[in-house]
Amino acid sequence: MHQTEYKFSDKTISCYFDAEFSSLENLVDKDKIVFITDSNIVKLHADKFEGKKFIVISAGEKNKQQSTVDFIINELIKLQAGRETFIIGIGGGVVTDIAGYAASVYMRGVKFAFIPTSILAMVDAAVGGKNGVDVGIYKNLVGVIRHPEFLLYDYSFLKTLPQEEWINGFAEIIKHACIKDEKLFELLENNSLEIFQQAHRKISELIKRNVEIKYNVVANDEFETGERKLLNFGHTLGHAVENIYQLPHGNAVSIGMAAACKISVEVNNFPGEESERVIELLKKYNLPVTLPFGERRSGAIWEVLLMDKKKSGDTMNFILLNKIGNGVVKSISLHQLKELIFQNL
Repeated sequence: MHQTEYKFSDKTISCYFDAEFSSLENLVDKDKIVFITDSNIVKLHADKFEGKKFIVISAGEKNKQQSTVDFIINELIKLQAGRETFIIGIGGGVVTDIAGYAASVYMRGVKFAFIPTSILAMVDAAVGGKNGVDVGIYKNLVGVIRHPEFLLYDYSFLKTLPQEEWINGFAEIIKHACIKDEKLFELLENNSLEIFQQAHRKISELIKRNVEIKYNVVANDEFETGERKLLNFGHTLGHAVENIYQLPHGNAVSIGMAAACKISVEVNNFPGEESERVIELLKKYNLPVTLPFGERRSGAIWEVLLMDKKKSGDTMNFILLNKIGNGVVKSISLHQLKELIFQNL
């Protein structure tokens, strides 16, 4: 187990890489723990919850709603959870988002930590302090920024991760490479999903590198007033198509990144051959770069975009690329953005 600490304005967070689930015994009083997990994890790893207090929510993005948080709070009351309770979210991004939010509002805030079990949660969702829920089709519209006490990385959970969730998670890894790390982009080009799946050392190093990229960005802009906005590369459009088309998060973000690359070529002098490199890398990791076949639903996509938190008046902060490894926040008028998006979807 390797411990790395990341410092923020009000606390220091520890990440325990190459750890084991049993390591929790050395980090938290087991009598204070209440686990929050989902139906998939509890089915696959039932042995880990024997004799422990835990709350199970239904798996899937559609359950990332306030009603699920209300359910968790009622279950915490049944368990007589108090201010000393320590909540641990164990699962993918939906679980960590909800667990962090529930812990932040229950009794005005109790301590919590995460054991992310998917690639997406390990490199993105569990990292950075954002917790919350969707409101209908509007992604992450309600929530808080509050950091966990620690993250524990037990890579044995990846053994039961479905292939589609490996693919889903690599979208966020490619995103980090696009906005911040050209060398990481080249590493991804020179390897493949299969190689990372088969080599423990490679996936371990890759996850740690991505956590460092995200935490460094977040530490410089904890409350998203500047640089942290870069982490939304592919997400403005991605969030809009995610729930409308019922796509996995990473797939939707991939489509958003492909469109953002084409828009970068048009308005930001991003070289066309570099745009093609990004699109080819997404394809290499089996991610989609165009909308699913069928009805385009342009009007619905635009209506969701208009509720995006990055909109300010009649402009939108949109993330583009100067070059691979160098993202930029650009304010684009809504009129121009509408044209650009539907030309490049």
